[in-house]
Amino acid sequence: MSERMPAAVTCNGREYRFPARPTVVVCIDGSEPGYIEAAIAAGLAPNFDRFMQTGDHRTALSVIPSFTNPNNMSIITGRPPAIHGIAGNYFFDREAGEEVMMNDARFLRAPTIPKTLHDAGARVAIVTAKDKLRTLLCKDLDFATGRAVGFSSEKADRVTKAENGIHDVLAMTGLPVPEVYSSDLSEFVFAAGVQLLERFVPDLMYLSTTDYIQHKAAPGSDIANAFYAMMDGYLGAMDAAGATLVLTADHGMNDKHRADGSPDVIYLQDLFDQWLGRTHEEGGARVILPITDPYVAHHGALGSFATVYLPSRTDPDAMLARLTAIDGIDRALSAAEACQTFELPPDRMGDIVVLSGRHKVLGTSRSRHDLSGLAEPLRSHGGLTEQVVPMISNRRVNLPTDQALRNFDVFDIALNHVA
Repeated sequence: MSERMPAAVTCNGREYRFPARPTVVVCIDGSEPGYIEAAIAAGLAPNFDRFMQTGDHRTALSVIPSFTNPNNMSIITGRPPAIHGIAGNYFFDREAGEEVMMNDARFLRAPTIPKTLHDAGARVAIVTAKDKLRTLLCKDLDFATGRAVGFSSEKADRVTKAENGIHDVLAMTGLPVPEVYSSDLSEFVFAAGVQLLERFVPDLMYLSTTDYIQHKAAPGSDIANAFYAMMDGYLGAMDAAGATLVLTADHGMNDKHRADGSPDVIYLQDLFDQWLGRTHEEGGARVILPITDPYVAHHGALGSFATVYLPSRTDPDAMLARLTAIDGIDRALSAAEACQTFELPPDRMGDIVVLSGRHKVLGTSRSRHDLSGLAEPLRSHGGLTEQVVPMISNRRVNLPTDQALRNFDVFDIALNHVA
């Protein structure tokens, strides 16, 4: 640790010690604990097995909605969506009167832990699979200092020193630009992480993968096991380089289909159009699915969390009563109750919040979902049943084993509690 660096920094009301050695936090997108356990049982993940035996192995709860952006931003800020403002990939801007993607950094309301440490003198690196997260994760990082690197594997061929703090990452990894819908997108993240540890030597690095494989394949399948075996090799290399590793996930994953393989969907917009006697274009209710993003081929924009904007003079209690009577609806809450229960930003929620059960998903209208890209039976996430995620460290953790954890405690564990 340099003499000019403080012993600790404070970010969003939480204190974090300066890294004593290169520290790597990994978000394995869509990784319920069963994936890792199955790969270990198959003899394909010896490093995961060793970490869990000689380091630390627990579970934690993700934030709700159990989607990628809200959880990645909770992880990197150490706080829930009520603080950082990112409650999904998508929301309805009441003032502008339009549906908006929330992947622009202007929507983030809190500083990140890497940014705070970087401002205090640390070398930080951020590598994410999909570019939709890059601008949020890298918000306000000053790449001109030479102490910050941030890029996505999706756009690895467009990396520049000015915008990303590094150039020619294809040559660094020896890998081609990966396809978006492939496991290669995540492998590039890990390959880059190994090389950055050696060449850039960050004090702190955050790696975030994609859940393409978890949407495609269940724990213990050959496809899933091969993916975790790949990951295991790179994690072993980072461990051998002397890094502290702490791994968690943004959400789990569940089957969301019927016995015949067709998606098991509750189409909320169709229901509200019927109940109110008019479509949202005609002044009726508007259903927003926060899972919606530019990459819908593997989930068809179907997840287990939705928010509904009601027209004026509509009785929300009557709508809640109708929703709770539907088989497969896990929770239907007023916005106020949902925001208090799940620590969500009220201005980015509708009037009602709906969560479906383990094997159900929520849609808008049947006609609005293109499911042609679903090559396998649907697996998705977003609800309470995808909230349990792993928390694994390659070193011992000084915390009571029964202490309740959230996935956004991962930086606290990595910097404050690793032995």
